[in-house]
Amino acid sequence: MPRFGQVVTAMVTPFHKDGSLNLEGAKRLARWLQDNGNDGLVIAGTTGEAPVLTDDERLSLFKAVVEAVTIPVIAGTGTNDTAHSIQLTKEASQLGVAGILAVTPYYNRPSQVGIDAHMRAVCGATNLPVVIYDIPVRTGRKINTATLAKLANEVKNVAGVKDAAGNPAESARLMTMVPSSFELISGDDGLTLPLMAVGCTAVIGVATHWSGVDHQEMFKKWNSGDTSGARAVNARLVESFAFETGDDNPNPLPTKVMMNHLGLDVGDARLPMGPPPAGLAERAAQVMKNLVAARG
Repeated sequence: MPRFGQVVTAMVTPFHKDGSLNLEGAKRLARWLQDNGNDGLVIAGTTGEAPVLTDDERLSLFKAVVEAVTIPVIAGTGTNDTAHSIQLTKEASQLGVAGILAVTPYYNRPSQVGIDAHMRAVCGATNLPVVIYDIPVRTGRKINTATLAKLANEVKNVAGVKDAAGNPAESARLMTMVPSSFELISGDDGLTLPLMAVGCTAVIGVATHWSGVDHQEMFKKWNSGDTSGARAVNARLVESFAFETGDDNPNPLPTKVMMNHLGLDVGDARLPMGPPPAGLAERAAQVMKNLVAARG
């Protein structure tokens, strides 16, 4: 079993109607996710709207969710400011979280040397395992394979990578260069099954908000050698993967709409993500109806 489990959800952050943080809603959602197929949770990641959370809000979320569930909680403490990331990591590490998610510094577009130094500084601020988050479509900078491999081999608490780089061939090359303990974690729901073929053992997902049980089934079938069965489950999930983000309704808008549809009342996203577009609620209802029907 992977360190944080096979199916981990990057949880949305619930807000009240006035836009304020809804900690009770976060606890309720976290418990629901635990009961519906999730082995672990990431709090204050991309899907959790980390860039629009204050430090106090992030830390309050970490504490509340850790107290609400019995599964591992990974704290998203990464920012594009190394000193800020170090401080958040130190504070989060005192709250009972199981690990740290450290995203590539965004907007600044640092060199590979800068990325390497940033990640070493964050890892040095904690004794907890650190998952490096590589998502160039949002950060503007890919972490090179050589940089990831160097960190994996030289920094003792680098546990793995949340891979949202969209290049399974390069992920396969990375896995030939890292220790056996290093975990390749899918950070792109639509590529989880392809990444399994090159060593992926877990997903930190978005559609896993409503399809945790389906993802567990897909991993179970893959791990038992039933590749046809795993492909069939993945086919069942393709509509959910298409729904979870898009140019007109970027992540986390669809997930918040879906959770509201399921009665979990997570509110809307804060600006600049803005309110969901017209018709998204109806689409969420149809996606869920189709998924339930496909389960048979």
